[in-house]
Amino acid sequence: METKHAISALGALAQEHRLAAFRLLVRAGYDGIAAGELARQISIPHNTMSSHLTTLSQAGLITSNREGRSIIYRIVPDAMRELLGFIADGWWQGHPELLVV
Repeated sequence: METKHAISALGALAQEHRLAAFRLLVRAGYDGIAAGELARQISIPHNTMSSHLTTLSQAGLITSNREGRSIIYRIVPDAMRELLGFIADGWWQGHPELLVV
């Protein structure tokens, strides 16, 4: 991962509601969560949630697709792995047990 991309991703996560939404999406896994449900769980207006989801999407951390009347958001697992790898670059070399959280 390039430094510029890492800064964009970290910047997107450096806001309370965006970080909360991302964490909910991580927990949801491949099922994802509808935008309206994310807004409800975080207790913010739908239009505000939409703005936050756009920021996360532009950073490459999440993706979306329409399913019926809903837009379902999901994390991009490779982007998360790359970001974590960038942050911890070489940190676990020789100590694979450190990768277990």
